[in-house]
Amino acid sequence: MKSIKQSIRGCSDYLPEYMRIWRLLERKIIKVLNSYCYNEIQFPIIENTELFQRTIGLSTDILLKEMYSFKDKKNNSITLRPEGTIGCVRAIIENKLNSITENRLWYVGPMFRYERPQKGRYRQFNQLGIEVFAISEPEIELELLMIFSHLLDDLNLSDSVYLEINSIGSKYTRRLYIKDLVIFLKKYATELDEDSKKRIYTNPLRILDTKNKNIQHLLKEAPIILDYLDEKSKIHFETLCSLMNKFNIKYKINTKLVRGLDYYNDTVFEWKTNVLGSQNTVCGGGRYDTLFQQIGGQSTSAVGCAIGIERLILLIKKESLFLKDVSLFTDIYLFFLKKDIYFIVLKLAENIRKVFPTLKVKIDFLVGNISNKLRKANKSNTTVALIFGKKEIFTKTVLIKNLKNNVQMTVSKKELMHHLKKIFF
Repeated sequence: MKSIKQSIRGCSDYLPEYMRIWRLLERKIIKVLNSYCYNEIQFPIIENTELFQRTIGLSTDILLKEMYSFKDKKNNSITLRPEGTIGCVRAIIENKLNSITENRLWYVGPMFRYERPQKGRYRQFNQLGIEVFAISEPEIELELLMIFSHLLDDLNLSDSVYLEINSIGSKYTRRLYIKDLVIFLKKYATELDEDSKKRIYTNPLRILDTKNKNIQHLLKEAPIILDYLDEKSKIHFETLCSLMNKFNIKYKINTKLVRGLDYYNDTVFEWKTNVLGSQNTVCGGGRYDTLFQQIGGQSTSAVGCAIGIERLILLIKKESLFLKDVSLFTDIYLFFLKKDIYFIVLKLAENIRKVFPTLKVKIDFLVGNISNKLRKANKSNTTVALIFGKKEIFTKTVLIKNLKNNVQMTVSKKELMHHLKKIFF
């Protein structure tokens, strides 16, 4: 039988060193979200396929190429969620939470898209989603931007990213704009790549964010969507920009910025970086005021964003100063030199954990040479080694060796907690 030695393409293993960064990032994220009074929600990673078909847009790449869909045992079509907003809105409607005004929520978990795996892009990836319901004012978009800006400050990444923002207006606005955009694109059809030629008839807005340099140059002469905004959308966008100016949030208006999902309206934004190559969007979002009705709920204002965890960690590993905070370390390493005294050491280790629950306490269960054990402790970046031999058990003492200053002392077991408190606190 052929051995299976590799994971599925596009799916990654997250090893302990990586997870230490992940957990520290998670703690910083939760701290920021708590300070803004956002509450956690979780919902299934599988949904009925129809939910995404109804909302994402029949001509989007996600629906055409990227969804992982399958039939269950009752022949129902099930899909692994390609993004989180739609499932979150479904959960709000189903559980009748939209009767509660100003739902401010966050979630984190895996999403799935069948894309070509590359740096920063995976087939199973993780997103932090932040969603706000029942607030139509532009101040809530400002709050979302401030939340991510606050997080970037905590991660020492403020200088590594930049914010682009745009307004795509209402559904009616986009119809007028798309009509003129298609007329423009057809004039230059011979200069478009094959993908863009198809999109003229399916999803012309997606041509605006093409990575093709020649088409980008061509689009400099294309009509601008901001010129098509109705008065309501125009005032909303101008107010948001004014608010960002007042709070010194740096941004660039990118008139070619659109999001890849059909449910967006008015404000769209992306935080990007020049550090990660072509997969440069770290956080993206916008307003989606019609999504509740598309799913079958009542008309509800909504805005949100999604942060790519893997991309953010890539950026942290390249740029951030806080990696020193996640280096592997052990506070207390316990060694015993005779196998028959391991129970006493186990019991003492548990007492230390109860008295000092924040300390990292590790036991070496192998009997061996003390010099080798101390080398092992140093490799674990240990602060204190506690050593037990026949003498220590007989005299009811502990040999404490501080590996940071190489000072050692023998103390009674009764005095041990006092000495540990002096060392660590």
